[in-house]
Amino acid sequence: MEPRENAFSTYNKLVSHDEIIEDEPPLYPSQEKPQVSLTTVRSNSTVSHYKLLLVGLAVLAVILLVVDIGLGVYYYKLSEGKIGRDIGNEFTKVQGSYNAALQSREAAKEQLEKEIKHQRITKWELDHQLRRTKDYEKQTEKLQLEIATLKSHLPMLKEGCRHCLPGWTFMNSLCYFFPFSDSYSSTTWLDARAFCKRHGGDLAVIDSIEKHLAIMNLINNYQDPSRPIHQSGFWIALRDVDEEGTWRWVDGTRLSEGYWNDGEPNNTNNEDCGAIYPRNNPFKAWNDASCTYHLKWICEMAPNFQSL
Repeated sequence: MEPRENAFSTYNKLVSHDEIIEDEPPLYPSQEKPQVSLTTVRSNSTVSHYKLLLVGLAVLAVILLVVDIGLGVYYYKLSEGKIGRDIGNEFTKVQGSYNAALQSREAAKEQLEKEIKHQRITKWELDHQLRRTKDYEKQTEKLQLEIATLKSHLPMLKEGCRHCLPGWTFMNSLCYFFPFSDSYSSTTWLDARAFCKRHGGDLAVIDSIEKHLAIMNLINNYQDPSRPIHQSGFWIALRDVDEEGTWRWVDGTRLSEGYWNDGEPNNTNNEDCGAIYPRNNPFKAWNDASCTYHLKWICEMAPNFQSL
């Protein structure tokens, strides 16, 4: 501490009254000059500063102690007291709500699966009913077509009763027999001709466009859509058995105009007999076929006008 004391001594010497310049006016003209020691003032100020510092530290310690005690009390209440119990109760409530939500979700999931299954069955049933409806519509259309066809044939049937055998149709001044019923089985060309001859006729000769269109109209109306087209034909009185490629009617007349399908006749597998098939285009209705193939047939016979 010697340097500090020396500094103070030097400073006291600098500010000593004896060293004040004489020509300055006196600060206290009528009073006795006070003598103040800077060392004394400095020492008192330092002591006061330390006291303040000690008081501040003491206050800070008290504050920290209070905060620490408060935190301890709060922690105790949080872990052991009312706050802890409240949090536990809230957690229990939240857990219960969560479990209830899980149960509700599982119940909703089961209900959704039941609804999906029910909707799937309903869809299958609807598809089934739609198929049945379409089948009914097809059957209705077929029945309506048959009714319309029968109505259109009433005049021919009436005339057939007068001029033709029972079951024969009077058309274009001739009697025709069409074995549309399933009670007549398909047969070969020779057996079909034998049937017609037993009833006094022969296989149909289609030697005019009027005959051809009338027969096409009839077989198209009675066509069975479920039967393949190659099984839907009818034998007619046409063949080229005597000379390949030269088609003649059974009366020996040579064919002048035919209504062959595209690529026909092609004589595949010795196809020497002619048949007519139901087609939308009546000018592509004929095919050649093997005479031993089994088809329906069309008979033709002159009407009986003697009863008139």
